[in-house]
Amino acid sequence: GKTPVLEEINFEVPVGATVAVVGQTGSGKTTLLSLLPRFFDPTVGRVTVDGEDLRTFSLTSLRDRIGLVSQDPVLFADTIFNNIAYGHGDQPKDVVQAAAARAFADEFIDQIPTAYETMLDERGTNFSGGQKQRLALARAIARDPDILILDEATSAVDRDTEAKIQSAIAEFVKDRTTFVIAHRLSTIRHADLILVLDAGKLVAEGTHDVLMADSELYRRLYATAFAGDDSGESDDG
Repeated sequence: GKTPVLEEINFEVPVGATVAVVGQTGSGKTTLLSLLPRFFDPTVGRVTVDGEDLRTFSLTSLRDRIGLVSQDPVLFADTIFNNIAYGHGDQPKDVVQAAAARAFADEFIDQIPTAYETMLDERGTNFSGGQKQRLALARAIARDPDILILDEATSAVDRDTEAKIQSAIAEFVKDRTTFVIAHRLSTIRHADLILVLDAGKLVAEGTHDVLMADSELYRRLYATAFAGDDSGESDDG
């Protein structure tokens, strides 16, 4: 008796492709990608990986293959090291430190006297939003996942840091299936596939150039939310 949150969505992603999901606030972007780690399951239809319905996988085996960095990362009252190595407590020190370096988290970690043994408050409230996002990205890199989900993963960092992180991400996602939600055009314009959502429906898909030519909604999103990328103006709204 409830209105479906998502409907009329059907697409296929090649292994190793980068997929960007765009749309206005409330269009269903995060909800769509939340189906991948099975935060909830579809009531109609199915999501498959390598042709297998996700519901045939155990949650542990499925989530071991996925790295997730969200706009508001989940961090724990534990050390920086254990937060980065979370889920893989036997991660070697050099792997954790290399992941932190690729996420540019070492820039602030190395400034703290206790470095990787520094304790986080619950949900990491003793660190800034940008620092938390970099720790979450380092965790995802350390996991070396088959599938990477970036949901506004650099929304809380400044432009200079974002440029560095995007460069690191571009190298990391090679040969890795990646899903990206972002408001900034620079994050998504080179994606192999862009999905345009509107009110929970997939209304257009294609590359940036194709969508600029064929999708009025995408052109409108570009003009309003993304144009600041080219002008240097803020586009966070």
